[in-house]
Amino acid sequence: MMSNWQAYLHRSTKLLRDSSVKILRMEGADAPSRLPKTLYRLNSREDIQQFATGCDADIGGTSTVRLELDESPEWNEGSGSNATARFRGEMKLAVRPELQGRIRGGYSGFRSKFRPTLFGEMMDDVSNHQFLALRLRLGGDPRTRNSYFVNLQTDGPVTTDLWQHRLYFQRNDGGWEDVFIPFENFVLTNTGELVQHQITMMRERVRTVGISLLGGNSGVSGSYDLGVDSIRAVNEEDVTRPPLVEKDPSYGA
Repeated sequence: MMSNWQAYLHRSTKLLRDSSVKILRMEGADAPSRLPKTLYRLNSREDIQQFATGCDADIGGTSTVRLELDESPEWNEGSGSNATARFRGEMKLAVRPELQGRIRGGYSGFRSKFRPTLFGEMMDDVSNHQFLALRLRLGGDPRTRNSYFVNLQTDGPVTTDLWQHRLYFQRNDGGWEDVFIPFENFVLTNTGELVQHQITMMRERVRTVGISLLGGNSGVSGSYDLGVDSIRAVNEEDVTRPPLVEKDPSYGA
């Protein structure tokens, strides 16, 4: 297991190596690659450590959250991996008595951590790809099914801005599936509210990726359990099921 300092040096070396390869290949002169790009895999404890978790309990709510590795064959059957992450806990709308009427409960989530290096922060360029692809397994209380969202943070001066899209699942049997979301369909939000004047996402500099469960928005409570194998950027030729082709009309519902 790498220490924080070793991980820092590893990211720095990778960033320097990738930048050098781009220069040597004179990228920009050739057609951009359309090959699938893996942003994150969640198949080891080291992978899990790249993510931070949070929930309403951090400010006085009563929900719980865990992001942990499951190596059981039963859970991972059909994922294509021997181990995957489980994002799970209890979604609760209640808050501590002294905070009633002052805060709203009902949320939990995880996101990738910032990646500082010797040469600046490491970010992902997905400008040559059309879709965000996530391999997921939906479990838990069926009531929480429609309250999951994907969140992207890009480099910019407003650190509370998030690009968000609801997660839509096709399977209801607890099996693994690939979910595809066009990058152009994400909407810009700030502190949980839709930004009135939408702009184009800066896909050249994606800072973090995460998933949240917003039970408070829809008044939904119950146990939740989401398996996560990988998060990738892909193009149309790699899409294996029809993606959502319009912007989510039910944002925040």
